[in-house]
Amino acid sequence: MKSLRPLVFWPPFVVLILVCLFSLVDPEAVIGQISRLNSAMMGKFGWLFSVGALGFFLLCLVVYVSPLGKVRIGGRSARPILNRFEWFSITLCTTIATGILFWGTAEPLFHLHAPPPSLGLVPNSREAATFAVSTMYMHWSLIPYGIYTLAGLLFALCYHNLKQPFSLGSLLYPVLGHHVHNSLASFIDALCLFCLVAGMSASLGAGILIISGGLEQLAGVPYSTLSMGFVSLAIVLTFVTSASSGLLRGIRYLSEINVGIFIVLGVFIFLAGPTLYLMLFGLESLGEYFLHFFERSLLGTLTDDVAWAQSWTIFNWTNWLAWTPITALFLGRISVGYTVRQFIHFNLFLPALFACLWIMVFSVTSIYMDFQGTGSPLYGVLNQEGGARRVLFAILDRLPLSTITSYVFLGTAFLSYVTAADSNTSAMSGISVSQVDSLDDEPPFFTKVLWGGMIGVVAWIMVSFAGEGRDKGLDGVKILSNLGGFPALILLFFVAAGMIRFF
Repeated sequence: MKSLRPLVFWPPFVVLILVCLFSLVDPEAVIGQISRLNSAMMGKFGWLFSVGALGFFLLCLVVYVSPLGKVRIGGRSARPILNRFEWFSITLCTTIATGILFWGTAEPLFHLHAPPPSLGLVPNSREAATFAVSTMYMHWSLIPYGIYTLAGLLFALCYHNLKQPFSLGSLLYPVLGHHVHNSLASFIDALCLFCLVAGMSASLGAGILIISGGLEQLAGVPYSTLSMGFVSLAIVLTFVTSASSGLLRGIRYLSEINVGIFIVLGVFIFLAGPTLYLMLFGLESLGEYFLHFFERSLLGTLTDDVAWAQSWTIFNWTNWLAWTPITALFLGRISVGYTVRQFIHFNLFLPALFACLWIMVFSVTSIYMDFQGTGSPLYGVLNQEGGARRVLFAILDRLPLSTITSYVFLGTAFLSYVTAADSNTSAMSGISVSQVDSLDDEPPFFTKVLWGGMIGVVAWIMVSFAGEGRDKGLDGVKILSNLGGFPALILLFFVAAGMIRFF
């Protein structure tokens, strides 16, 4: 019988319960305090996110070309539990969530019309458009997947090869040795549970905004606090039910379905939209991304664009970091039987390639349609209250079969978050209890229900009460990401040190 690890489960759970209760009593006061904490943290340590994220990616490249790349996860006789397509599908859907669906069309419009001042770009110009798409490549491809890959790979080696426990404390084993398996391990697990609730709530918040906006536009369902609550409840019930089916059942099937829908939807937009423009402008912007890779990755650190970097680049790094520790447990757990170099293929290079193709289709389409209309029509949609959630549906309205594709995308947004939350809820529950030692060993159902419900409540509160006007809901998403990302960043520095010791 598995028992709760009280020092892991109760501290983050009780803190989050208290925050939720106070938020319901006086949401403006609580969110105001959280916002001030967020501003102070970003003002002091924002630069550290940029430097750390770039360093983690570069370390992955060093590992890839080193002799460590030939090591088989689980030992020489280990055999994979997933074939390569299953592994890629689960990895992609575990990491992508609803982020790129929500931001893929809305974010480039922000950059097009409000680029960083230090670059001297004229807003709404072709140069600003190139910057906007190249920035999407930066925020959604190599560097963020490098963050996931570094942590997932180290956990895989510690768990399968060094036979360490299913705990985030195992990530510190290469640095601290057996001393880590005491109260320190429990503290790390508890802290990272808090981080992931924040990170998953931020992504769920984006999903709530997409689905609520779609229901408002397609079915006339009024956009309100109540409707967002029902959307959140439906998503949570679905991913908790799926997570309860086991590691290699619901998660695997949903991931394969989700990847199939991604591909079909992407191919349709590519063929129905301005195909040649998507290819040429997408490749041009990709070249811009690689040409300015280092300086753009450190924008706000090397330049005076601190406010812009905190709102965008650092916000993205904090969101990815908040998911990273718990996601690393899941990605490392399912990678047995493959080599380190194969792990980097399937967790860094291939997902980053998929993200680049998605950006080439959806982000460039958004830029193209904003240029073609009179008075930047998509940016006009974006500037309405809650406009970010409406941008994608405004794009689909301008393409053939708009009603069908809008409903398909609505279902994709729902399923995308479910598949990402599915695996992470299982991992969260796994470190909350004792004796989760094998791939077939599942944590109790009630822990999945409790963590799933907590994520849903936190996300609903933040998107309902944080921000106003155009940024209604977006402020809550960004604050949650930042608060969850900072503790994870500190852990990732220890992970980087541990990976270096593996050399």
